[in-house]
Amino acid sequence: MTDTLDTFDQRLKRITKSRSRMRDGYVGQVSKDGLIVFRPKRRRLAFSPRGFALVLLGFVGFKALIMAHLGLNTYQDRITALQQGSMVEQAGAFVMQPDPVTVKAASYLRPYLK
Repeated sequence: MTDTLDTFDQRLKRITKSRSRMRDGYVGQVSKDGLIVFRPKRRRLAFSPRGFALVLLGFVGFKALIMAHLGLNTYQDRITALQQGSMVEQAGAFVMQPDPVTVKAASYLRPYLK
């Protein structure tokens, strides 16, 4: 009797686990023998690595465009002014500091902006 209850509890746990996974959605597929089998939908990442790379590329491009438009000396003067400001301005100055990739991209963009 105890063995039967243990088997029943195991089946019940398996069914509960399966139902909880299918709560977020499921896909029905017909197997080779004609039986319809429902499986939970695959979960996607909360963020897309490609989307993150595009945002990063856009940010570097934005910095390069500003740097090419203002010139490196004026840009650095404005960053220095931001470093003297509030905590938020200091964080912005840290993020907007020129890096080698941005400086190189700005050097390519500079002739087109003049």
